[in-house]
Amino acid sequence: MSPDAREQRRRLAVVLWGVLGVVFVLVEAIYRLGATAAGILSSQPLTTGQLVLLAVWTVAIAYFEGYRGFQQHFSPRVVARALHLAEHRRPLHVALAPLYCMALFHTTRRRLIATWALIAGIVALIVLVRQMSPPYRAIVDAGVAFALAWGTTSILVFLARGLANRPPGVSPEVPEEATSPAEAAQALAHPSAQAGNPCDS
Repeated sequence: MSPDAREQRRRLAVVLWGVLGVVFVLVEAIYRLGATAAGILSSQPLTTGQLVLLAVWTVAIAYFEGYRGFQQHFSPRVVARALHLAEHRRPLHVALAPLYCMALFHTTRRRLIATWALIAGIVALIVLVRQMSPPYRAIVDAGVAFALAWGTTSILVFLARGLANRPPGVSPEVPEEATSPAEAAQALAHPSAQAGNPCDS
């Protein structure tokens, strides 16, 4: 195998590890929430009013979390950071690539604060939802599971586009933005153009 081919495989492995690691976390959450909602609904059918609430909640959370939160912001940034990491590999960053792609570290101060504030909000929401009566907990869980499924699908779409040399047009939001997502995707598709880059070791 030529050095260029080996380098391309290394970059691809980093991108897949980072992005699919995030996808795994989301799929696990989807399964857990979906199973909880299904278990409650199978033993306690919803009233007409609760069915209407489920429909309204699902549409609202799909739009605000699935579309605006994931598809427009989180998902493209995950892929952009994975492409950036593939070009600027550091052992610790690669080892923690899913966390890196979620911008939990090595990011701008603004993004770091926003990410950890979001996590704190999610934890608070989980605690609150657990206090709800079963039918309403099932409604919330079902809607959130749907929105997470939307988000997961959008991540996979952005990943496929990135691997096809059509990277997301967003910033990876790292302290040093030496390489744009477009340049990183180009290097992944054509490794010979980056042969000998000292950042690739």
